[in-house]
Amino acid sequence: MTTVTLYGIKNCDTVKKARQWLDANNVSYHFHDFREQGISSSQAKLWIQQLGWDSVVNKRSTSWKQLDVNDRNTMNESDALAAILSNPTLVKRPLLDIDGQYSVGFSTEDYQMKF
Repeated sequence: MTTVTLYGIKNCDTVKKARQWLDANNVSYHFHDFREQGISSSQAKLWIQQLGWDSVVNKRSTSWKQLDVNDRNTMNESDALAAILSNPTLVKRPLLDIDGQYSVGFSTEDYQMKF
């Protein structure tokens, strides 16, 4: 049985679109709001290891822009992990976990291929 978890925050428009698509296509999934439920260090490490920190961190977000410019310019894997743990809204949304295979963002075409 496939386990699907969608990570994001409730009020994100892209997360809302992904949830609507999953619901409309009868895909069973668990929604994890990382603003309310947080992110564990081990979970964030897995995302970064599989996707790369620069794919996990949303560099267009307000949270990214609020970081010190030196921190943004010198960001590396361990810095990204610390930044994500202290500010989960830095994670690009939605983050989809299908049996330990991760992807970020939402597009109808991408989800159609996955499911």
